[in-house]
Amino acid sequence: MSRYEEGLKIIEERCGNGKDNVISLATIAMEPNEDGKPRPYVREVDAFYEDGVFYVTTWAKSTKMQQIAQNQEVAFALCTGWFSGNGIGENLGWVLDPKNAQLRSKLRKAFAEWYDFANNEKDENCIILAIRITRATVIEDHGAVRYNMDFINKVETEEGKIK
Repeated sequence: MSRYEEGLKIIEERCGNGKDNVISLATIAMEPNEDGKPRPYVREVDAFYEDGVFYVTTWAKSTKMQQIAQNQEVAFALCTGWFSGNGIGENLGWVLDPKNAQLRSKLRKAFAEWYDFANNEKDENCIILAIRITRATVIEDHGAVRYNMDFINKVETEEGKIK
């Protein structure tokens, strides 16, 4: 088993199997700071993980979705999970779109405790956000073991690098 595959196994153990994961999701604000530089923006979201992608139910008109529409590059960190990285955010559309039926079912199950309270599925702005991981770092044993993962080329790489 390669180190990349070892890292994937750890991610699956920590985040997979239908878990409701709380992640910090960072985007870039639409307006720059006073010096004209990009301003990061972060918030916690509940996310379902499967095959290198986090899925989030959200509102299409939210600040995060407006920011992702301008710049799809995002960063994430699993809260208390020693797993962080970058990805591409993609609006998959309305949760009730027939193409989202199978994924919606998984999300409803993972988020069962609060899904109906937080989501108005009748509103076409109730959407699914996919965060397709491009690069990640997984840490074990308080930093003694690190897996720096390039999800595009499916290899271990230098920290923060995609080959």
